Amino acid sequence: MNSINKAHNLLKGVLFFMTAIFFISVVDTICKLYTKEFHAVQIVWGYFVGINITLCIFFFIKGEKFSKLKETDKPILQIIRPGFLVCSISSLFVGLTYLPLAEATAIGFVAPLFITVLSVPILKEKVGMHRWSAVIVGLIGVIIIVRPGGSFWHLVSIMPLIGALFFALFQILTRLLSTTEKTHTTLFYTGLGGLGWSSLIMPFVWVTPTPIHILVFVATGILGALAHLCMINAFDYAEASLLAPYNYTKLLWVSVFGYFVFDDIPSFEMWVGALVIVSAGLYVLYREKKHTHK
Repeated sequence: MNSINKAHNLLKGVLFFMTAIFFISVVDTICKLYTKEFHAVQIVWGYFVGINITLCIFFFIKGEKFSKLKETDKPILQIIRPGFLVCSISSLFVGLTYLPLAEATAIGFVAPLFITVLSVPILKEKVGMHRWSAVIVGLIGVIIIVRPGGSFWHLVSIMPLIGALFFALFQILTRLLSTTEKTHTTLFYTGLGGLGWSSLIMPFVWVTPTPIHILVFVATGILGALAHLCMINAFDYAEASLLAPYNYTKLLWVSVFGYFVFDDIPSFEMWVGALVIVSAGLYVLYREKKHTHK
């Protein structure tokens, strides 16, 4: 592949990835609008309804057969994995009920640091002092944002952090599945499993939605599914390690949406803490890439 084609594919990958991040930012903004009316789990349930509708259409267009999609060598992991995703999104949405959009998003950026911690017992990876130090620095960034004892601090500030932990577990299982499972099979179980896990709690939190609410829930799911599909396309054109830093463009999107939709102005402490967390995350990425290429 010549350098021009390589650069063209790289640009395609980045554009697909940033489009996915934009869609996710829109979903978070829409869901925050409705957290006062519905429990976070019901919003997540509606989100997965929309995802499954979109995936059914996508798989139909692709000519994928259900019998082929459900074939998996690791059924237990495929069932457990979307449960972690449901817990992650639900925790974030609970946090969004009370927290500004940008602050909750910035706290959630510690997920790559949690992946570093969890990779030791689960993936049996060796983590050196450099990456452990980055984890500690990242958590200091969280403390700067939530300011224990300050006006911003309350118990629910911990929810995006819990969401990040569940998302790290979700990503760890994704790594374990990626070696043997087809992408479409994992995507199929993500949608169906997410709907199944969230449906278990639905009877306890159900509030009858209006037709407009149903349309909104389905729309968020469609955007979520499109985000997943954009990410898959992005990884076809560029390496995950190259695309990972673009995750942090989400902070810019949610800051803009938070200002125009909720009149939220991110605090100075939020930007400082976010800078610390993002720097720690990028350093971990750098160390992992360096270790991989040894």
